[in-house]
Amino acid sequence: MPTVAVDKEDLYQLLGKSYTTEEFDELCFEFGIELDEDTTNDCAKGERPQLKIEIPANRYDMLCIEGIAQALNEYLGRASAPAYSLQPPVPQVTMTIKESTSTIRPYAAAAILRGIKFTQRSYDSFIALQDKLHTNLCRNRTLVAMGTHDLDTLEGPFTYEALPPSEITFIPLNQTKAMDGNQLMDFYEKDKNLGKYLHIIKDSPVFPVILDKNRNVASMPPIINSDRSKITLETTNVFLDITGTDKTKVAIVVNQLVAMFSRYCSTPFSIEPVNVVSEHNKETRVFPDIKPRVMQAELSYINSCLGLNLDVDTIIQLLKKMGLQPKKNESNEDLLDVYIPITRPDVLHQCDIMEDASIAYGYNNLVKTQAQSQALVAQPLPVNKIADIVRLATSQSGWSETLPLTLCSHDENFKFLRRNDDSKAVKLANPKTIEYQVVRTTLLPGLLKTVKENRKHSLPIRVFECGDIVLKDETLERRAKNQRNWAAVFVGKTAGFEFVQGLLGKIMQTLRTDWLEKPSAGKRGYWIEQDDTNDTFFPGRGAKIFFRAIDGAEAKEIGSIGVLHPEVLGFFEIPFAASSVEINIEKFL
Repeated sequence: MPTVAVDKEDLYQLLGKSYTTEEFDELCFEFGIELDEDTTNDCAKGERPQLKIEIPANRYDMLCIEGIAQALNEYLGRASAPAYSLQPPVPQVTMTIKESTSTIRPYAAAAILRGIKFTQRSYDSFIALQDKLHTNLCRNRTLVAMGTHDLDTLEGPFTYEALPPSEITFIPLNQTKAMDGNQLMDFYEKDKNLGKYLHIIKDSPVFPVILDKNRNVASMPPIINSDRSKITLETTNVFLDITGTDKTKVAIVVNQLVAMFSRYCSTPFSIEPVNVVSEHNKETRVFPDIKPRVMQAELSYINSCLGLNLDVDTIIQLLKKMGLQPKKNESNEDLLDVYIPITRPDVLHQCDIMEDASIAYGYNNLVKTQAQSQALVAQPLPVNKIADIVRLATSQSGWSETLPLTLCSHDENFKFLRRNDDSKAVKLANPKTIEYQVVRTTLLPGLLKTVKENRKHSLPIRVFECGDIVLKDETLERRAKNQRNWAAVFVGKTAGFEFVQGLLGKIMQTLRTDWLEKPSAGKRGYWIEQDDTNDTFFPGRGAKIFFRAIDGAEAKEIGSIGVLHPEVLGFFEIPFAASSVEINIEKFL
């Protein structure tokens, strides 16, 4: 969770009351935040004490002193939620997103704060909020970056476009010399603050840039603003630019900035909108969108989750303490229409509304009750139950269970098993090492790597695993499926077919599945057929395993069994003979 340092005296002044450390710690606990440290006793002479408060990662509105004070005042009933307004209602300033940005940072938003009055501490809070948002929601500027400008040094309309680095020339913030895009990259390469962001656009043939009517550069996101438009304590009109690769988060960031600092405008909580025209998306949007979202929550759901029986008016008052604006639904007595302000993008489902009601009610005030429903009695999923049965039977037969990783290298999953890539493996887009390139499609690599690391142990080595493999499946929404397999490997000076076939027979006996001498009889059971196409096994020593679940049903291949090929053992550096068996146990459900 992010930690926000706020001036102790300023916060208590905004709250209208001074607290002892213990009292404020208790208030934070009740609200769902945490007082991490009070620096009063550690301050040197002349230093102002601070409170360091841990904020939930989803409460972007509380990443500054203004947001913390507003939320706590609403919780304590000392203030109501701000009424944000657009002045003028119709945008007078336009920013056009050029099609050239579609290849690098395609989304942008903007807003204007008029008549703003900064003090040193409110100015510092303004900058600190941007830093917190950059680190948290914006993922170190990769998803979203923001810039703030003195509007009086620029002239609209604005354009957001992407240009070759050599065509971008301006004086960067707090510098005196003009540089082009390439020179900027070289200049800030070793800068400890900005150097870590260069990689976001450095390898692109074009860099994003925001220009005013006269082609003056306002900023080159996500790196740095222009010195021409830098804001100071004397700035009265602030132009905000937000750019990014995530459309939703761009809108969230602009809303958070204007919600927190429009209180300092000449007309508190008023924002001047900007018309943003996107050429490549063929759409026009007005930012910020201050209209509350409307969600519905069931009173019965809230009461059942909290174990309470609160009436509608009580729940409405609880939600108002958390900054929400609920109203009774005119057509359904069990529903509330809840208006979500722009400061609360974390409210996504009625469970979030229920959580706010519980915080306002007080977790310590909830009465412990006995669960009424028998549905709360846990029971294992069928696939886990059968896995436990197979796992227990194998271990009782004297085999040792292993727990290898589900990720492996591409070679281990295919080449080392003398198999071709069948395109069924889920591959990692950006693997950190060659050891973790794909999600396994068989349990054999993990078992053989375990044997490799334990090859100096006494023989025979008998290991097994019951775990998931992952296979691509284009028919599913997530494009892949998990499959529960069971596999075992026998390693020794001799490792014939009979060692693993005997174990397979034990497992089938445990699963009440008979061996069929004549598979054509149509009875339920299993059998094996020689397989000369599986190159993982020694020629003539491999077989497919077939299973018929119901009398008269179609038989299905569920796995393979055989003596491993010497080349396979060589790839895994195993100097002994080995045999293996692997089946899909989900076929027995």
